[in-house]
Amino acid sequence: MRHLLLSRFLLRRRGGGIPTAHHHNHHHHLLRALSSAPSPVSSDAELRKYAGYALLLLGCGATTYYSFPLPADALHKKAVPFRYAPLPEDLHAVSNWSGTHEVHARVLLQPDSLPALEGALAAAHKERRKLRPLGSGLSPNGIALSRAGMVNLALMDKVLDVDAKKKTVTVQAGIRVAELVDALREHGLTLQNFASIREQQVGGFTQVGAHGTGATLPPVDEQVISMKLVTPAKGTIELSREKDPELFYLTRCGLGGLGVVAEVTLQCVERHQLVEHTFVSNADEVKKNHKKWLSENKHIKYLWIPYTDTVVVVQCNPPSKWKTPKLGSKYGKDEALQHVRDLYRESLKKYRTEAESNDPDIDTLSFTELRDKLLALDPLDKDHVMKINKAEAEYWKKSEGYRMGWSDEILGFDCGGQQWVSENCFPTGTLAKPSMKDLDYIDKLLRLIEKEEIPAPGPIEQRWTARSKSPMSPASSSEEEDIFSWVGIIMYLPTTDARQRKEITEEFFNYRSLAQSLWDDYSAYEHWAKIEVPKDKDELAEVQARLRKRFPVDAYNNARMELDPHKVLSNAKLDKLFPVLEPVHQTK
Repeated sequence: MRHLLLSRFLLRRRGGGIPTAHHHNHHHHLLRALSSAPSPVSSDAELRKYAGYALLLLGCGATTYYSFPLPADALHKKAVPFRYAPLPEDLHAVSNWSGTHEVHARVLLQPDSLPALEGALAAAHKERRKLRPLGSGLSPNGIALSRAGMVNLALMDKVLDVDAKKKTVTVQAGIRVAELVDALREHGLTLQNFASIREQQVGGFTQVGAHGTGATLPPVDEQVISMKLVTPAKGTIELSREKDPELFYLTRCGLGGLGVVAEVTLQCVERHQLVEHTFVSNADEVKKNHKKWLSENKHIKYLWIPYTDTVVVVQCNPPSKWKTPKLGSKYGKDEALQHVRDLYRESLKKYRTEAESNDPDIDTLSFTELRDKLLALDPLDKDHVMKINKAEAEYWKKSEGYRMGWSDEILGFDCGGQQWVSENCFPTGTLAKPSMKDLDYIDKLLRLIEKEEIPAPGPIEQRWTARSKSPMSPASSSEEEDIFSWVGIIMYLPTTDARQRKEITEEFFNYRSLAQSLWDDYSAYEHWAKIEVPKDKDELAEVQARLRKRFPVDAYNNARMELDPHKVLSNAKLDKLFPVLEPVHQTK
C-alpha cells in the first residue's frame, strides 16, 4: 500500500470537504446560545428583546455578506454552513507521502519529451515564472514542492540505452528506480546500491544525494557518470567528468536548483544475489565487533531500539561458494508477531473497548502496521512507547535468521507508516582506522533520550557509506578512504486526527532539537531531503552560517545565478537555505 501511494506522489484535485472542529463548534455554540433562551416568555418586553437580537444577528450577517461582493466565478469563496466549498478546479494539491508538507499549485506541467521540457523552461524563464522540478515528491521535508509552479517528469520515463559491456544505462530522469531495475534485469545488470524504497524518480534520487548502506559504497550520486541538464538561461547542456567537470560534480547533487535533469547515464554493476543475516546484539557486543563488521560486510546497518539494550544488526553479502547458511528463522511469522498482537489487544482494552480487542483482523496485520496501531493509542506517553519498543525488540529476536534474494529485493526496508524523520551524516574515520565516533554519537543520543524522557519509538537507523566527490553531498570528501555514518531518528504519525498530529509534530521537533545539540561535536549535517527550515530568523541565520562551513555555497549560488538568474527552479526552502540577493562574485 505504501509503495502504491508513493508512486502516485499524492497528486490530486481538491474537492469538497468536511467542516473543521472550529467551523462546526461555531454553529454549535450559536445554536446552543439561541436555544438557551427561557421558553416561557414572561413579558412583551422580553419577547421584543429576543426578537431584536434575532433581527440584529440576521442584519449583521447580511451586511457582512453583501459588503464584500465576489465575482460570479468565485462562489467557492463564499461561506457554506457545515462544509467547505471546493477549491478551483485548476488548483492541484501536492503532498509528500507522510502528509507533512503540502502545496496548492495552479501550474503543474508534465512534459513528455525533451523539446517539451525545454520549451516549458524557456517560457518560464522569459516570463519569470516558477517551475520547480518535482520528482516523485517523496522527500520528507518537501524540498521539491512549490506553490508557484512545478514540473514533473513522470511521462519522461524511457530507457534510452544500455551498454552491457561498459555496464552503463542511459535513461530519461522521470523513470522510477523500481522500473529501471526491472528494465536492467534482462541485461544482467542492476544498480550498485539502493535506498530503503524504490519509488523515487531517478532524477530526484540522485539530486538529493540519496544513499544505501555499506562502508565501501558511496551515495547514489556517485553512480552518475554523465547527464543532460535543461536550464532556464542556458538551455540544454551536457555534463560529465570530461565535459565541464567542475559544474558536473556540483550538479550531481544539485537539489534541483541548477537545472532539470532530463537524462542521466548511470554506472551499473552485474545483477547479483545477497544473503541477509539479521540478528540481535547489544551495545557492548557491537563495540567489540564494530571495526570487523564494517570491513567484512558489503552492506551493514544497525537498528537501535530506545529504552532497550537491543541492537538489530543486518548484514548483507554475496553468497559464499563454500558455505551456504540455513535459510529462514527459528520462529515462524505468526510466532514472531503473537506477543505484539497480544500487547495490542491488551492496550485496546485499556484505551478503547473489549469488543475492539476481539477484532479478528488484528491477526492479518504486519509488524509495522501493528506498531502504528499501538502508537496511535497514546503516541506521546513515554511508558506506552517503551512497552512498544520492548515488543519490537522481542519481535526482532524472534525474526533472527537468514534469507537470500536479488540485491534490489534484499536491500529494501519497510520504514513503517507516515512519519517525521531527521537524518544526519558525519565522518567516522576510515575502514582501516575507524574513529568510533559513530557509536559514541549513538550512545550520547540514547542517553539524552532517556534523560529527557522523549517518547522515542524504534528504530534509530544507522548506516554507512563511502565518500562522495560531489561537493554538495553531506558525505563529500577529498579523501578517498573516508567513510561516513548516517543516523535517522523518527516519530510516526499513525493518526489522521489533526490535533494529535500537531502534538506529535511538536514533540518530534523537540526530539530533533535534542539530537541537534550533538551535531557540532561530530560535524554532522542533515540529509538534503530531510533538513527543515527554521521559522525563527536567528535560528535560520545559524543554519545558513553552518551550511557555509561545510558546503561551497558561493560556488553553488554562482552556478544558480548563471544557469537560472530569475530563480525559476527555486522555492522558499532553497532560497532560505541559500539566500541570493544579487549575483555572488568570488574573490580572485
